[in-house]
Amino acid sequence: MTPLHWKLVIDSSDPHAQADFWAEALGYVVEDNSALIDRLLGQGYLKETETVEAHGRRAWRDLIAVRHPDDPYQEETGIGQGRRLLFQRVPEAKTVKNRLHLDLHAGPDRRDAEVARLEALGASVVRRVSEPGGEWAVLTDPEGNEFCVQ
Repeated sequence: MTPLHWKLVIDSSDPHAQADFWAEALGYVVEDNSALIDRLLGQGYLKETETVEAHGRRAWRDLIAVRHPDDPYQEETGIGQGRRLLFQRVPEAKTVKNRLHLDLHAGPDRRDAEVARLEALGASVVRRVSEPGGEWAVLTDPEGNEFCVQ
């Protein structure tokens, strides 16, 4: 069986702000879909109201992805073909604990500095955990999604 490409999709009230946070948090890049969007606008398949300007280029209003900078992507669409997070606008706010979360592995010697860096980007520390199996910090991103730094 051929491995499948995948992306993690995260519901959001402000997908572009979330993409900016996670691109900085992970060292990823915000995808540039402007060539695809311009083509679809020119062909009449897309309305201007479905786009915004972000990072000096046209972007989807309601979704945006970030990808690992070393992973392949389609030049004609800007869509990554590797490690990606896609943020999509939803009307409802987050109400319960995540059933899935990211663990960021900084290592014990860098954990505190990484937590401080993420707090400066807009994350909040929920708690610090120290158990026989390891130590980590539980944080939330600017929209309240939980993640851990080990």
